[in-house]
Amino acid sequence: MIKGRNVYLRPISDADMDSIYVGCQEEEGLYMTGTRKVFTKDEIISAYNKFRQDPTRHDFAICLMNTNQIIGDLAILEIDHNNNKAMFRIALHSKTVYSKGYGTEATQLAQTFAFEELNLNRLELQVFSHNIRGIKAYEKAGFKKEGTLRQSLYMNNRYSDEVIMAILKEEYFKQYNTK
Repeated sequence: MIKGRNVYLRPISDADMDSIYVGCQEEEGLYMTGTRKVFTKDEIISAYNKFRQDPTRHDFAICLMNTNQIIGDLAILEIDHNNNKAMFRIALHSKTVYSKGYGTEATQLAQTFAFEELNLNRLELQVFSHNIRGIKAYEKAGFKKEGTLRQSLYMNNRYSDEVIMAILKEEYFKQYNTK
């Protein structure tokens, strides 16, 4: 378990599948991530069973400290130990927990795991330009914009850019003064 002030991260369990399923049906979340497919609960269970066997990823439930309620999930994936880097993704499961700082705090906890436990040098993500709230949260957590794939998504009758962002180990330690 990785503890923060308001949220903590713990490994995904079978009991989390209902919350993940609900999150995968949330229209705004689907749009923010550019997801067109609506997954069935069986597809989600099958995917997480495969994820548990994948040595190149770690999946976490994001839970509230005061109630232990799961409010989202995140993953550090495509871990490349040869180059000391990985990808990052996060999803909050309900609009009721948006804009409360939970996503930023969970992202910071994931960075702690990536840089201090896995000893990675780089954590990277992609976010669509219409996801302003996500971009601001990533910037607040220390991610920097590195590039743009122009008009790479056409959804809801508009084009959106795909923004590449990353944080390096040295930037993480400088931001949080932990070493």
